[in-house]
Amino acid sequence: MKVAVIYNKKEFDESDVINKFGLTNKEAYNPVTVEKVAKSLEQGGHNVRVLEGNKSVIDGLQNFMPQVMAGAVQGMVFNMAYGIQGRSRYTHIPAMLEMLGVPYVGSSPSGHAVALDKVLTKIILMKHQLPTPEYRVITGENDNFNDIDFFPVIVKPRSEAVSMGMKVVYNSADLETAVTDMLNEGRQVFVEQFIPGREFAIGVLGNEPYLEVLPIVEIDLDGDQNAIQTYDDKTKSPKGKICPADISPELSEKLTDLTKQAFTQLGLNDFARVDFRVDQEGNAYILEINSMASLGESGSYYFAAKAAGYDYNSIVNKMLEVAARRNFGESFMNIKADEGTEVKQTQPLHSKLRSYLRSQIATIEDNLREMVSINSYTYNVDSVNFLGNWLTERFKAVGFNRQTYRQQEIGDILYFSNHHEDANDILLLGHLDTIYDYRNFVPYLSDRGKILGSGVAESKGGIAVALAALQALKYTRNLKNIKIGILLATDDIFGGRAGKNIIREHSHNSKMVLGLKYGDKSGGIVTSSAGAIHYQIEFSAFRQNNEEIADIMEPLSRKILLWQ
Repeated sequence: MKVAVIYNKKEFDESDVINKFGLTNKEAYNPVTVEKVAKSLEQGGHNVRVLEGNKSVIDGLQNFMPQVMAGAVQGMVFNMAYGIQGRSRYTHIPAMLEMLGVPYVGSSPSGHAVALDKVLTKIILMKHQLPTPEYRVITGENDNFNDIDFFPVIVKPRSEAVSMGMKVVYNSADLETAVTDMLNEGRQVFVEQFIPGREFAIGVLGNEPYLEVLPIVEIDLDGDQNAIQTYDDKTKSPKGKICPADISPELSEKLTDLTKQAFTQLGLNDFARVDFRVDQEGNAYILEINSMASLGESGSYYFAAKAAGYDYNSIVNKMLEVAARRNFGESFMNIKADEGTEVKQTQPLHSKLRSYLRSQIATIEDNLREMVSINSYTYNVDSVNFLGNWLTERFKAVGFNRQTYRQQEIGDILYFSNHHEDANDILLLGHLDTIYDYRNFVPYLSDRGKILGSGVAESKGGIAVALAALQALKYTRNLKNIKIGILLATDDIFGGRAGKNIIREHSHNSKMVLGLKYGDKSGGIVTSSAGAIHYQIEFSAFRQNNEEIADIMEPLSRKILLWQ
């Protein structure tokens, strides 16, 4: 199945959005974790692409996702995007995916909106008689909070996660200062009764009726019942964790039941984490529900998953499978409710290659950008040879030797091979030169998933892909098993006349020939696209009596330049 992993960078560029608007999100996954999730999905046999959740994500999805036809397998999104800016940022990608008709892992926009808004969460919990600390919400400086008499209290933004901006205050004066500071940041303030005691985090995986509660994690507060987890604790220096928590069976059953109820009543899907405080008398209080529980290896969700017997690959693929069952029905993934996900330990070759190539996308684009920047117009002999020498270094790095066919009026034709025999298993056929001189040269441009520039389609894009493929085969230790030749001509503008005999010789000695130029509709290999287009222009001039006919050469020349 095709799976797009969507994430956000911690710092976004102005090019990611049309305009900056509202509060900026400070929550984002570490790129290492995003890559780990992508590799886990690939090891589960899926075709994975990583996309950034910005204004270009729709183009990326449209280019990658299959349009569902009769008998086609629907693709999915593994959503890791916390949002870029504005309110209810968790909802942005899921809402867009629903509009596009692309199923995804995780909760719906309404579920995320409720879970991220602490006030809405409180209202629903209280409505269903689920225990949660007393609270107040302050929206402006004129709000009266003199009735708050349950000190100490925790002050935090109404719609944030990961304990962002959280402070514990013990009196009215400190409360007023903390509230003013937060209001000045443009945030509504949430004030909640602080519960001294032990802290627990409980992960949920699945959906009713197959809802799995992971082993209970206790946050190690070093015996300090007044301690809390701050934002830095969660993101920079995580506190220790104990799993399974050392608690009585009665408390374990109570926390498990409350977790299921909270997850269900808030309308969440697939996975989440519920945070609790338990006081000295054993009373449990639901603090909040994180509908985007972190998959970082230091996080409590993965810590609990390991205690339940999952490794990283299996928990990620299990999350995908429970979402697939929710979206497509019981038979789609053929999941048994009482069995964990089995992921093959030996990753198939095509999966290894995909994983390597995807991880090298930036390098592939950098190589292509470098090649396009060299204007290798056929008559720019020095530039054509410069490009050939630049590629020589890269092909040598993957074990290829160079043979040079010297040319006088054009650049040298180059042949590379990773063996010393006459015959190839595969011949890669392309060309170094382009038909673009300085007047019509187009620089490299990457725009919404498409790459433009002189020579990209003609051959340089194919060379960049071929180089990456060879590097991937070397990485997987399979390159030595294939006898490969690479022939790069330099006479595209002449229709391949100079190199045709060289091409014929190496082609006849190869079992298969792959063209690095774009192909034709019949599947044939294009070796050259040079040709001529003839235009016929007619000017008519009429004269009356003995009028002189004006000179037409000057206006004709101007007109031709305008047409060009």
